[in-house]
Amino acid sequence: MAESMKGLKRTHRCAELSSVNTGEKVTVMGWVQKNRNKGGIVFVDLRDRSGILQIVFEGEDKAELIEKAAKLRSEFVIAVVGNVEARSGAVNENLATGEIEIRAEELRILSESETPPFPIEENSKTKEELRLKYRYLDLRRPDLQRNLMMRSKVATLTRQFLSEEGFLEIETPVLGKSTPEGARDYLVPSRIHPGSFYGLPQSPQLFKQLLMCSGYDRYFQIAKCFRDEDLRADRQPEFTQIDMELSFVDVDDVIDVNERLLAKLFKEVLDVEVTLPIPRMTWQEAMDRYGSDKPDTRFGMELTDVTDTVKDCEFVVFKGAIENGGTVRGINAKGQGGMPRKKIDKLVDFAKDFGAKGLAYIALQTDGTVKSSFAKFMTEGQMQNLIQAMAGEPGDLLLFAADKNKVVWDVLGNLRLEIAKQMEILNKDEYKFVWVTEFPLLEWSDEQNRFMAMHHPFTMPMEEDLKYIDDDPGRVRAKAYDIVLNGNEIGGGSVRIFQNDIQEKMFEVLGFTKEQAYEQFGFLLDAFKYGVPPHAGLAYGLDRMVMLMAKEDSIRDVMAFPKVKDASCLMTEAPSEVDDKQLEELGLEKCSAE
Repeated sequence: MAESMKGLKRTHRCAELSSVNTGEKVTVMGWVQKNRNKGGIVFVDLRDRSGILQIVFEGEDKAELIEKAAKLRSEFVIAVVGNVEARSGAVNENLATGEIEIRAEELRILSESETPPFPIEENSKTKEELRLKYRYLDLRRPDLQRNLMMRSKVATLTRQFLSEEGFLEIETPVLGKSTPEGARDYLVPSRIHPGSFYGLPQSPQLFKQLLMCSGYDRYFQIAKCFRDEDLRADRQPEFTQIDMELSFVDVDDVIDVNERLLAKLFKEVLDVEVTLPIPRMTWQEAMDRYGSDKPDTRFGMELTDVTDTVKDCEFVVFKGAIENGGTVRGINAKGQGGMPRKKIDKLVDFAKDFGAKGLAYIALQTDGTVKSSFAKFMTEGQMQNLIQAMAGEPGDLLLFAADKNKVVWDVLGNLRLEIAKQMEILNKDEYKFVWVTEFPLLEWSDEQNRFMAMHHPFTMPMEEDLKYIDDDPGRVRAKAYDIVLNGNEIGGGSVRIFQNDIQEKMFEVLGFTKEQAYEQFGFLLDAFKYGVPPHAGLAYGLDRMVMLMAKEDSIRDVMAFPKVKDASCLMTEAPSEVDDKQLEELGLEKCSAE
C-alpha cells in the first residue's frame, strides 16, 4: 500500500551528498535499484537522476524497519530519512557517493512497482524495440538521463549566449503554408476551411526572414521542425533546430558569432577547448580531398586525382572514364596491404552500393611484391608512377574509382570512412570542426529535368559569379556555409538574397513563373518591397549536435520520445486511425490501408 509524503521534504538528490555531509540528517527519495538482504542488515541502492546512493537498514531496535526494507523490490519509489555516515564497508570508487551511506531511521514506500520488462541499467543490451515500447522505463537509465540533461544544458547555454549577443527569442508559427520545394511537408487539414491544409514547418526560414524585414535585427529560436522523409540513424520526422538570423551582416559575421557559441558550449558542457578560428575549406576542396561536403578530418586517407598519371594506360576502366569526361582518383589505406582478398571483395561490393561499377586496387606487400587487379594493363613504368603519385609504400593498400566526378567522390568518400571504421581509427573523444563554404548555388535534377536550389531559393549567389547565371548556372557558387563536426553536418546557413532583381532571376533559373513564385512565396516577396536589410542566418540540428557531444550513434538516444524507422511511436502507437466523426468534420474520407 502506497504511503503519503506528508511531513517529509526531500533535502538532497542522491548524488548531491558526499563525505562533506557526514553527520547530517537528510531525506532522500527515488527508485530502488537493488536490494541486498544479508540477514539482520539490508542494503538498498537508491537511484534518482543524479546517481546512486547506498542506504543501510540495521540495528537491534530497527527490526520492523529492516523487515519493511527487506520487502523492497526494483523500481519501488521510496522516501528515506537517515544520517549520512562514512561507509562501513569498502569504498566504492565507481560511485560519486562511494565513500558514504545513509543509516536509515524512517522508510516510506511511496509507490510499488511490477517487475519491469527489462533491467534499468546503463548500456542496456535489451532490444531497442522493447525499450522504446516502454520508453518511460528506458528513460530511467542513467546513460539516457545524462544525455537528456546534457541536451538541456546545451539549450540553456545557447539561450544565455545568444541573449547576451543581442539576439531576441521569438516564436514563429507551427501551422503555416505548405511550400513543397525540398522535402515533403506534413499536412494538417483545416476544419474551418474544408479542402485546405496547413503545412508543418520544415524550418522557420520564411518567418525569420520576415522578422529581419520587421527590424528585429537578431532573432533566435529553439524550434521544432517537421519533415516527411525516410529515416536513418541521425534523422527523425520531428526534430529541433537552434535557428538564428542576423541583419546587416555578411558571411564572416555569422561565422564569428557561431564559432564563439560552439567554443562556449564545448568548453562548458564537455570541458573541450575549440581552437578558433575553425578551419574553412571550399566545397570544391572538400569534395576533391575527402569526396564529401561533410568531411571527417580526424584522419587522412585523402583522395588523390591520378587522371593525368593513368591517361595513357591500356586499362579500359580508366580509359573509358576519362574519355567520358570523368576522372580516376584513389585513396591510400596505410598499412592495409596485407588485407585478405575476401575483405577486398567486400570493399568492392560496398563501393557498388554507391554507384561504382567496380574498384581497382594495388596491394603493396611488405616484401616489396605488388598484387593488383589491373597490373597486366599497365607497363612497369606506369605502375611505378601510379604508386608514386599515391605516395604508396610497402604495406599500403591503394584503391581506385573511375567514373563521373559525382560517382567517384561518393564512392571514395564513403569508402575512406568504411575503412577508417574497420581500422578503428575514428576517435569519439576527438572533435574536429571545419566550415565548408562556397557551395554550388544549384544542382541539376534528372528527375525534374531542371536546376534545383542546393539549399533553398533565397540563398545569395557570390557576386562575382552572377555573370554566369544565364549561360552556365551550374558554375555559380553560393554564399552558403555548413559547420561540420567529425564528418557530420551539424549546422548550415547562408547569406540571403535581398535584392528584388536577383530573387526574380533565381526563381527564373529554378523554372518558376512569376505567378508560381508569388503563389508560394508572395507574402515574402511583398514584404521585400518595403525596405529589406541585408541578412543572413544559420540553423543547427540540436539533436545531431548533442548526439555527437554524448558520443552516441543515434539521435534517438538524445531525444526523450523518438519515432522508429517507419515514423511511428511504439509507446503511444501513433500514428493511429481517428473516428469517422472527426474525418467528417474535416471533409475527409477514410481510405483503405491497401
